[in-house]
Amino acid sequence: MNREAEIQELQTVMNSEQERRMFERYQAVRLVLEGKTQKEAAAIIGRTEHTVGSYMAAYKKGGLAGLQRGTSTGRPPKLTAEQRQELRDIIAHQTPADVGFPARANWTLGLAVELIERKWGETYSPKGLSQLFDSLGLSFTRPTYTLKKADPEKQAEFRDKTFPDLKKN
Repeated sequence: MNREAEIQELQTVMNSEQERRMFERYQAVRLVLEGKTQKEAAAIIGRTEHTVGSYMAAYKKGGLAGLQRGTSTGRPPKLTAEQRQELRDIIAHQTPADVGFPARANWTLGLAVELIERKWGETYSPKGLSQLFDSLGLSFTRPTYTLKKADPEKQAEFRDKTFPDLKKN
């Protein structure tokens, strides 16, 4: 494919591209193919010369497909799949007191961070742990208390009669 055809192909793809980062990649390659230096192209798109060089290398190796963004695998998890499952089971089915925390009935992020550190020697920030909990299907809720010996009839009377009367005053 000649240079003019490549430039035209890039322009066509750029015109239909919705994602800003991909548009930027196509634009950088097109600018270089049109005769700009990598440094000039970098200044135009607001990236470094090295980044434009990476785009050009990817384009030369794989064409338009080589410019596609890959998915970032991210950092490997600190806990193994078995440890994460065990953590989920502990949080879902046991209280902090059950696993050795003094006089605690409800889990907090701080307690869970401490549990992970004690049990597996790994450290998490509260934000990192909240993301882990989300991936495990755990959500944060305030505990609600129910009276074990409560009379359902009296509760219904309070809810339906007494409480609405109190709200009106």
